[in-house]
Amino acid sequence: MEKWLEELQSLLPEGRVLTSLADRHSYSFDASFGEHLPDAVVQVKEKLEVADVLKLANRYKVPVHPRGSGTCLSGGPLPVHGGIVLDMSQFPAVIDLSPRDLTVKVTPSVLTGNINKAAEKHGLMYAPDPSSAHVATIGGNLAENSGGPRGLKYGVTKDHVLGLEVVTPEGEMIKTGGQTIKNVTGIDLTKLIVGSEGTLGVIVGATLKLMPKPPAVQTIMVAFDEVRKAGEAISQTLTSGILPAKMEFMDQACIVAVENFQPVGLPVDAAAVIIIELDGHPETLRVERGLIEEIMEEMGAKEIIIPKSDEEAAKLWHARKQVSPAIAKIKPTKVSEDATVPRSKIPDFMDRLELIKEKYGLEVVAFGHAGDGNLHPNILCDKRNVEEMKLVEKAVEDMFQAALDLGGTLSGEHGIGTMKAPFMELELGEIGLDMMKRIKDSWDPNGILNPGKVFPEKGQKLVLHHD
Repeated sequence: MEKWLEELQSLLPEGRVLTSLADRHSYSFDASFGEHLPDAVVQVKEKLEVADVLKLANRYKVPVHPRGSGTCLSGGPLPVHGGIVLDMSQFPAVIDLSPRDLTVKVTPSVLTGNINKAAEKHGLMYAPDPSSAHVATIGGNLAENSGGPRGLKYGVTKDHVLGLEVVTPEGEMIKTGGQTIKNVTGIDLTKLIVGSEGTLGVIVGATLKLMPKPPAVQTIMVAFDEVRKAGEAISQTLTSGILPAKMEFMDQACIVAVENFQPVGLPVDAAAVIIIELDGHPETLRVERGLIEEIMEEMGAKEIIIPKSDEEAAKLWHARKQVSPAIAKIKPTKVSEDATVPRSKIPDFMDRLELIKEKYGLEVVAFGHAGDGNLHPNILCDKRNVEEMKLVEKAVEDMFQAALDLGGTLSGEHGIGTMKAPFMELELGEIGLDMMKRIKDSWDPNGILNPGKVFPEKGQKLVLHHD
């Protein structure tokens, strides 16, 4: 046994440093692609334990890969260089609300959905709502800067973080930001760390913003007989002065898949549907609903459906959340991307996706947060088919290039991780990527924190197949 591993086992109580092959395999994958075996898994339960582990790892130059629930879609927690997987999900889950200040303090292991549940008891809400909120930890959401359907109106995770507690790669504890809405004391380290994917420090606590829960909501579903018309209707709505809380898109393949999986009465003959949620004062919603109906009719809507009850509305939103498991029934493997384009370019991006689908003869479906340009094109395939997976690799590269050509970005909310690292220079340029790497090197001189993520290694390519 290596010396660092012996010393590590002496730092923590028995049973919290896992080294058996079965345990290590359990932490070798996430919700993306690839499996990488760590040398050890450490289940930490308090800040000082995190600090002790990082001090030891930094001294021996052992890689450390922080991990929440493992729901990441970009390979964020994968131990690509072995070393230690730091399991943050075992922390005691603490949610400490201050309703009068509209803030909440949380530990990293808290499930994101539980923060909103706790806030709702006080008539408040935590706005970020990733689809995995019921299983994903807030620590992982902070590391990846997660979004969700409400991002259209309320922004993503970074827009709701006031302060952090962070353990540095050297094992020192720092606090960033604070508990106030306004804080311009020095460089904003909070924004720097949120979305840094565990490459700069390990988040062990956070102070988040809450807001009053809107008194009413209104759901509208609109069907179109052309995908491009749906995209144009989204752009028209968003330039009309109305800002929905959510504006979600599903193409026909997704609609049919959901109806085959858990039928709710979606219009399977439509080329696309948009599901909209308005929130605010009931009288405002009445006016905005009327305006949206007018816009959709002008844009050539095939059908406008207004749920007659909260239960009917809930079924529509449940259907949207069922897209991912439903399309997984079509083929055994799905490659989920989240390239994002400016809102006005949504119709053009949809056209480019259709061309990519035809070029490679692949099954490509699209759904997602169309209101903020954050579509989720999914390629449905079979990872056992090597030749098909090679085509998928080329199609993914074309998708990213299409998004960048249209003024977009590689990722709206899933993060870079291992999956998108090979394409970073395409978006940032050589100098831009180097400046980002300099920040990483200054924070983590020994390069122990989550190596192999965000920054591409020489010659790195997206590989989804195994010969």
